[in-house]
Amino acid sequence: MNLLRPVLALALVLGACFLSARYTAHHTIDDPFVALYSHLVPAPLVSPAAHGDESGADHATDHATDHAAGAPHYLVQVPADWAPAAFDANPAEAGTQFVLTNLQIFQICAVLLIFVCFSGVPKYLRTGQGDSLSKLFAGFALWIRDEMVYPAMGRETGKKLLPYFLTLFFFVMFMNLLGLIPGSATATASIFVTAGLAITTLVMMVVGGMIVQGPIGYWKHLVPHVPIALLPLMIPLELLGLIVKPFALTVRLFANMTGGHMVVLSFMGLLFFMARGAGEMAAYATSPLVVGFAVFIMIIESFVALLQAYVFTMLSIMFIQASFHPDH
Repeated sequence: MNLLRPVLALALVLGACFLSARYTAHHTIDDPFVALYSHLVPAPLVSPAAHGDESGADHATDHATDHAAGAPHYLVQVPADWAPAAFDANPAEAGTQFVLTNLQIFQICAVLLIFVCFSGVPKYLRTGQGDSLSKLFAGFALWIRDEMVYPAMGRETGKKLLPYFLTLFFFVMFMNLLGLIPGSATATASIFVTAGLAITTLVMMVVGGMIVQGPIGYWKHLVPHVPIALLPLMIPLELLGLIVKPFALTVRLFANMTGGHMVVLSFMGLLFFMARGAGEMAAYATSPLVVGFAVFIMIIESFVALLQAYVFTMLSIMFIQASFHPDH
């Protein structure tokens, strides 16, 4: 068995977790509950200069001074004076800028995992020879093609859009699964990430619909045949419906991934609650039950990670197909 690609995939995951843990900006938070739930918030990556080699109180003072002055040493920062102030990573500094966060680390990791895991799939589909990883992901790809894309869109149209749906499914799936690893971050628990994915589907709907039906025909068929008196009501409703579809994709994926993590963190937070209210011995006594429930939820989240990738992709297929053929 060829172990090169599995080892490379494992190295990518461990490397992403190391970068996130090593370069994520850590802040001293007195309240344990705030510190616990801060793991759901994207954190910028700071350069080694921000961590420094100092030790003791001097390092803590210098680090606190840098952040108090609003001048952290970001690992990657891109000046963008043209961008709106709402995108400013650090309003205390002059100029708007984008910075690299822990979420981008795992998004990049998900993209690289797609290349690694699928590098042997074409050869396996041509020759029938390949390792277990190639067989696994070839089966996934064929299932998506034969059970999701072709039945909804037909062979001709589905074949053209299959690369997009395959990429969408596995990108979401890998981001969901990466978020279950200790020390990682769930990119799909950020509404900005899920909104970006939903916007790509919206672009495919509108642009693809105008290509298939024509620029005028698409907008003409957007509103069903109704009496002229109802057009002032139907036109805003149909335009609103066009926006609601990607909004539903955004909120569904974001809420499911965020909610699952909040349940796990809530169980873990019971330990702090017991320690604060009844003492440390009570926390130790209840820890097996609390940890057991947290592990149980994590097992369910593993299923949810795959399910939400399926749901997001399937809804995208249905929305795009409907924009191509409004009569259906």
